[in-house]
Amino acid sequence: MDLRHLRYFIAVAEEQNIGRAAARLHISQPPLTRQIQQLEDELGAKLFLRTPRGVELTGAGELFLEEARNIRALVEQATERARHAGQGRLGRLDVAIFGSGILDAIPKLLLAFRSRYPDVNVVLHTMSKVEQIEALRQRRISVGFNRILAAQEDIEVDPVLTEDLLLAVPADHPLARQSEIRFTALKYHPMIVFPTGARPSFIDQVISLCGASGFEPQIAQEVGDTLTGVALVASGFGVCLVPESATTLQLPGVVYRKLAQTPPGCFVDLCCIYRKDDRSPIVTAFRETVAAFKKEKPAAEKPTAA
Repeated sequence: MDLRHLRYFIAVAEEQNIGRAAARLHISQPPLTRQIQQLEDELGAKLFLRTPRGVELTGAGELFLEEARNIRALVEQATERARHAGQGRLGRLDVAIFGSGILDAIPKLLLAFRSRYPDVNVVLHTMSKVEQIEALRQRRISVGFNRILAAQEDIEVDPVLTEDLLLAVPADHPLARQSEIRFTALKYHPMIVFPTGARPSFIDQVISLCGASGFEPQIAQEVGDTLTGVALVASGFGVCLVPESATTLQLPGVVYRKLAQTPPGCFVDLCCIYRKDDRSPIVTAFRETVAAFKKEKPAAEKPTAA
């Protein structure tokens, strides 16, 4: 038995007439009659009785019609799911996240993707930069988000957005009374930097920016992430350069200030990373969402600095 037998049987059962069913199926009547006879022979049961007006179902035919419709529905569902999977609209997408991007841009991008592809299951994994690269190569994830990545032969880096750097300052600090802070003023204050771990990283960028302004930073503490850095600022450990998205962390005792007279490169990129050879439909769909997100250039929701 094949699906064609079921399709022909359902048409005849619904039309209750071989001729009308043949016209509906766009075939001639004799082949349709033969197909129904073959189906009855295979089942070992009579499915139709001939009547002056056409045909009617036997008891076995009525039972088989119910099951045939169930099978047709399952096949249609499987076909639709396979089509959606081939279009990147169904399946699972494993995404690695790390750092301050999760505070603003990444959730917006993931929401945009979910709105476009609600049947794709997005699974998030918190991973460091090194862990993301390894997981991509091992195909445990398909997408990663990170900053300041060294070139990798097999990894593609797609910049998502560029953020200015701001200074997180204790609310009772003298610098907090200024609306803008000259970058060179940082040489007089202990600094908290992040993240610890694989280099190059944002720490190297901070050191380079200070060097370009003619001083070496007083590094009071190296920490693993943005949240820890801002929390230490709240406790009075020092000041901290942060991406603009970090201003969503509104901790008591911390204010954010713009920087003036900054050296070149006083910004940081947020990037999406993929395997260069990954052309799967879901990843392609995600990349299209990223491209649309970049084109729209949504304005960041900035809290007040004070």
